[in-house]
Amino acid sequence: MTLDMTTEYPRNSMRSWLFTVAVFLLLVVLVGGATRLTDSGLSITEWRPIMGIIPPLNPADWNDAFAKYQQIPEYQVQNRGMSLDEFKVIFWWEWAHRFLARLIGVIFAVPLIYFALRGRITRDLWPRFLILFLLGAAQGGLGWYMVYSGLSERVDVSQYRLAAHLTLAAGIFAALIWTGLGIGRVRVRPASVAEYASVALVFLVLLQIAAGGFVAGLDAGLAYNTWPKMDGAWIPAGLGVIEPAWRNLFENALTVQFQHRLLACALLLFTLWHAWQSFTLSAFAVLYVLLAQIAIGIVTLLVHVPMALALLHQVVAFALLALAVWNAHRQLVMPSPVPDLQ
Repeated sequence: MTLDMTTEYPRNSMRSWLFTVAVFLLLVVLVGGATRLTDSGLSITEWRPIMGIIPPLNPADWNDAFAKYQQIPEYQVQNRGMSLDEFKVIFWWEWAHRFLARLIGVIFAVPLIYFALRGRITRDLWPRFLILFLLGAAQGGLGWYMVYSGLSERVDVSQYRLAAHLTLAAGIFAALIWTGLGIGRVRVRPASVAEYASVALVFLVLLQIAAGGFVAGLDAGLAYNTWPKMDGAWIPAGLGVIEPAWRNLFENALTVQFQHRLLACALLLFTLWHAWQSFTLSAFAVLYVLLAQIAIGIVTLLVHVPMALALLHQVVAFALLALAVWNAHRQLVMPSPVPDLQ
């Protein structure tokens, strides 16, 4: 068989690049979680994609930024009387979050341009890299759309937009891992129960992360801090008090936390079945990390969501997603006949 030599490129370098972007994305999520837990996300009231990288540099700049923050409901209702020094604390959390997000754009774009100029990107990879780029740009826009929801009529951001922002970040993270693992390999369509289940497992983990976004958006973890019962009952009263009924799934803090618990149970049962059915190292790795994640989630709830445990819960969720993607990759990807160039 004759190989197209244009497809011979240093695949390990490209994998390392994508995995590095994924690590920085996880760091952005971690800082974003801290920003949420410290109520810092509305401290910067403007979206300046380029010039916003420059923080206030003198007292006049700080006073101007603080004056703009004082115009929004969060300050007027929740933080009235906050000092400038207290404002600086929440400002730096949000600035760090936005700075790291911009940095990811550079970390993704510069190597992409380099690989493109060296002719190392094959035609099958261009659409994937373009999609990743567009998703990253959409994530930036969605982040501002989320912040904007808390600048006029609310003292916090919309839980719908927060969950969408977190879920898109998780989706991009999974796509980076999948693309990196798949460089130099050929995908196959699912054909067996185990292969279909490995794909379903990835989407179940993403669904649980989305549910966790609603828990965070409603501060639902700060109430009903008992386990396994909630509010003294296995099925607590008040799950459907909001009309129409579907709104309880997204706006009722009791229901949102309850469904997060149920999804964790369903995910555990599905992962147990998948690990037993496929009996692979990757499936059992997902199972073990899931068990650890459930334990961390329970402890976090019982001790009223301290920042360190809450952030650990978030990090392990993304580690679980990475393992689920790796598990699916082992099921659905075969080596390419084109050799690696080290």
